Amino acid sequence: MEHRPRALHVCHHRQALLRWPGNALHVLWLTLVLIVSGLVYGLARLGIALFVWGARRPRALAHLRGFFLRHTMTTLGATFIKLGQVMSTRPDLFAPQIIDQLRHLQDKLPPFAFAKVKQTVEEDLGKPLTELFASFDERPVAAASVAQVHRATLKDGREVAVKVLRPGVRRQVERDRTILLAGARLGNIRASWKANDPVGHTKHFVDAIHDQTDLRIEAANYTRFRENFASVPEVNFPEVYGDLSTERVLVMEFVRGTKVDALPADYPPAKKAGVAKALRMAMFRMCFENGFVHADLHPGNMVVRDDGTLVIFDAGLAKLLSDDVLIQFIDMTKCLAMGTPDDLVAHLKRFHKYVGEIDWETLRAEVSVFSQKFRSKDVSKLEYGELIGEMFAIGRKYKVRPVTDMMLVFVALITAQGIGKMLEPEHNVFAAVAMYLMPILMRRNEHIPDTAEAKRAVAVS
Repeated sequence: MEHRPRALHVCHHRQALLRWPGNALHVLWLTLVLIVSGLVYGLARLGIALFVWGARRPRALAHLRGFFLRHTMTTLGATFIKLGQVMSTRPDLFAPQIIDQLRHLQDKLPPFAFAKVKQTVEEDLGKPLTELFASFDERPVAAASVAQVHRATLKDGREVAVKVLRPGVRRQVERDRTILLAGARLGNIRASWKANDPVGHTKHFVDAIHDQTDLRIEAANYTRFRENFASVPEVNFPEVYGDLSTERVLVMEFVRGTKVDALPADYPPAKKAGVAKALRMAMFRMCFENGFVHADLHPGNMVVRDDGTLVIFDAGLAKLLSDDVLIQFIDMTKCLAMGTPDDLVAHLKRFHKYVGEIDWETLRAEVSVFSQKFRSKDVSKLEYGELIGEMFAIGRKYKVRPVTDMMLVFVALITAQGIGKMLEPEHNVFAAVAMYLMPILMRRNEHIPDTAEAKRAVAVS
């Protein structure tokens, strides 16, 4: 027994030696793609410098950066596609034109062979496929960079979705994580780059991707969401079968319904309003009460059942907020929904870090203009995403460094508001946020702004 640790060490060392040629070729491929993309980008940028003038130039350059980033990541493969999708959740770091391009990254790959699916399931669950399932469709219903999903039936007749990790994907993500973190550490050479914390942001991105290669994390997320929403009949999460789920296999109930952005034209307006309200209340509950947020919300991850129940799935990326972050998020949302410019500036002073000195008077003047612009808009023209996007633009200008976890939550709220607006165009999301927040603020003895919006929310609550 005393020789076993040494034998394991020798085995791991031998595996590392066998992998290094592949890793070296991968680094060479990444370098080649980046060099070619950089050269083409440089030529395109030169063209913009020569032929695009005035106010159009900054927008054109931002669009160009986003376009090349999107296509370079698509060329580099699965990890980088996922990386781009996670980056698209950070409007505090990237311009709107870049975010817009990254949101178009398609996380779809050709399916891997059913023989590999069968092998993985049988290895992890310890039984032949025919003993575990009454039927198992060989053709997947979805295939992405990390996993693919098959429809199956249990022995007792229940229909399930079986999610199986793509072979080798965890090692691929770990290899790319090492390369990306090494590149981020090189960025620390320059003091101006180091101040923006390239290693911290890169670690946030790659850790989010790495977590999705362990399906036990997704299974635990589903269980927690189901517990948090057990008393909310309008919102549901799929049930996970824990005895059939492992690191590489996740078995859960198969969800049937209509995608939330594909409801038919004749779907009753009252039912659409009900779905929009369910989605809003689900997000408010996650963000302001439970502090456990689904961080990968988009229309493809939500369906409406025939009875009108909203079902949310694909919970691999979720975030548990610490109480400190929850307080910050509630305070920031209060400022946006019903606060004054002074409230917002006080929030920035109280909670956020900065790169360099801040001209608070100039910042307050910009915040005041920003606030008046949105408060003067009609309800039908109010856009939560536009508001937060402009707020982040001001933050980037003054080098305000927001808390990363807050960004995930803001992006989730923006997505929910966008879908809600599609279903119920005239709804005032700011009034809904204010009304939901008011009892929470009063319970926490937080400052309540002296504004008309706050007074209306107090009257209703």
